[in-house]
Amino acid sequence: MVGNRGVCESTSSELGFVIHNEEEVRPMSRNSSPSSRPGSRNTSPSSRNTSPSRVKTKPRGLDEETVGTFGKAVHMDVQMEDNIWAMLPEDLLNEILARIPPFMIFRLRSVCKRWNSILQDNSFLKFHSEVPSHGPCLLTFSKNSLILQCSVFSLPLKTWYKIPFTFLPPWVFWLVGSSGGLVCFSGLDGLTFKTLVCNPLTQAWRTLPSMHYNQQRQLIMVVDRMDRSYKVIATGDMYGDKTLPTEVYDSKTNTWYLHQIMPAVNLCSSKMAICDSRLYLETLSPLGLMMYRLDTGYWEHIPAKFPRSLLDGYLVAGTQKRLFLVGRIGLYSTLQSMRIWELDHAKTVWVEVSRMPPKYFRALLRLSAERFECFGQDNLICFTSWNQGKGLLYDVDKKVWCWIAGCARQSYNSQVCFYEPRFDASIY
Repeated sequence: MVGNRGVCESTSSELGFVIHNEEEVRPMSRNSSPSSRPGSRNTSPSSRNTSPSRVKTKPRGLDEETVGTFGKAVHMDVQMEDNIWAMLPEDLLNEILARIPPFMIFRLRSVCKRWNSILQDNSFLKFHSEVPSHGPCLLTFSKNSLILQCSVFSLPLKTWYKIPFTFLPPWVFWLVGSSGGLVCFSGLDGLTFKTLVCNPLTQAWRTLPSMHYNQQRQLIMVVDRMDRSYKVIATGDMYGDKTLPTEVYDSKTNTWYLHQIMPAVNLCSSKMAICDSRLYLETLSPLGLMMYRLDTGYWEHIPAKFPRSLLDGYLVAGTQKRLFLVGRIGLYSTLQSMRIWELDHAKTVWVEVSRMPPKYFRALLRLSAERFECFGQDNLICFTSWNQGKGLLYDVDKKVWCWIAGCARQSYNSQVCFYEPRFDASIY
């Protein structure tokens, strides 16, 4: 079910957007019944003028019937006859519903009892798992006055959605990350450090068993969709004067496994990146990277020296084996620039692949010492500066920079990650 919260307007020409839709999404519950109130539908037609007078010539490759409707306005409120939908075979209806963007599916649950039951059926989940992904989203999470707040920005739809996280326990505080449709959180329940995995769309969640050394740790999660399982890695942090061993949780066995203690290094950042079943951390001594292999459970050092005059660096995982380094070059008292490098695994050197245009850099970071966050997924890199209330997206493959609309309305202390909405993502 979806409640339409209205339209928020912004006239910031610098961000390049005027109108931003923000909707509240209520996730699906297995025990919920369809509401007697009909669901709201967005029936407003497109604001773009597509009158037939604009069509000057016949587009290539289109037949006469297509050309006749090519310049006509498309109205979003066109409805099919009820008996047509009622006669659709079950497998065909599943095929159609599985291709609808996940956030739109909540509108359909209130259409009829049949659709409400289909969206929770295993056959629908099977179809949903086989269709292409909806596309990347940004998930922002914050906790103010013990209230959990979550918003999701759909990059394909260019729209923010509010997702209630009231189903989570009150001890949830830190956003660990997201992978394959699942989101991982951690927090302190009294003095006990706990970890939780959930699917925001279905509201399914579970608390993971306690680690062998149950202290506050740096965590990262990775999902294996082919194997329908996931792992949570706790790196070897310091506790008192003792170095804790690396621990890995495997959802297939619901168990934490002890692995090698990370060799003594001087980490320059707690930020981690995982790609191709390898976990990477930046180190100052010895200079380079520490790499943890999930298949062997061992750490090894990669002597990849950082670029000169690097002020701060973030490791960002790309597709397959691609690993990026994002950071500012310069001195705090002089002109700076933001650059992106890719690791040449064969030569163990960083190769520059892009620079942030000055107009974006000045707008994103107006102060030389201002803090920013950076994270990535599938060769997309996102920059956020909550002090400025701005978010910037870079597509490594297309070499395109663009602002993310609506960041000014997010909490200044929001935690952010990429998120792929999936109904079929299982917490077990």
